[in-house]
Amino acid sequence: MPPPGRLRATLWLSRAMSLGVLEPRPPGKRWLVAGLGNPGLPGTRHSVGLAVLGQLAQRLGVADGWARDRRCAADLALAALGDAQLVLLRPRRLMNANGRSVARAAELFGLTAEEVYLVHDELDKPLGKLALKLGGSSRGHNGVRSCITCLNSNAMPRLRVGIGRPTHPDTVQAHVLGCFSAAEQELLPPLLQRATDLLLDHIRERSQRPPSGLAISGHVPA
Repeated sequence: MPPPGRLRATLWLSRAMSLGVLEPRPPGKRWLVAGLGNPGLPGTRHSVGLAVLGQLAQRLGVADGWARDRRCAADLALAALGDAQLVLLRPRRLMNANGRSVARAAELFGLTAEEVYLVHDELDKPLGKLALKLGGSSRGHNGVRSCITCLNSNAMPRLRVGIGRPTHPDTVQAHVLGCFSAAEQELLPPLLQRATDLLLDHIRERSQRPPSGLAISGHVPA
């Protein structure tokens, strides 16, 4: 039998999706965590955000709890984190249109941009480096740009997962859309674990703040 917290989360998500209505927000907070990427291309550097979401779902005990939601064209899973609820989201749209799925889910779950976490690849950090950026520009990332446009805000916290930038500019696209090399794949398991730790620690800390303390500013360096 699944743990009580996981069972409650599964039942809640099932009711919300089938009835199209939301229950009142539970004690604590509700957060949306979206892994940006291209559906059907899970092993590429550009979709490393989806890999982090997979690790996050496994850590929270909801790896088998994904359900497709046609309203936001995404797969969703709901998990409990103390008194907080986490809505995990994997867009079923291409990277450049990820924002449409994220914004629709935020609307459905009654969330502001500040309550939406984006997890995505970062060219300007080497593989193995992480950084939590609290708001700001897209830094040229098309998936983040889509989210900023669709949410009409740049306040979303983002977990940036380094994939490294190739030396020659002409190879950037092939690098981003390509699969991790065998050597790089050996670095992925601990990287995904650390990314999950960083996300959960930050969400826990924010969930414990009073409502007036939820404004975000500054950044957390790698």
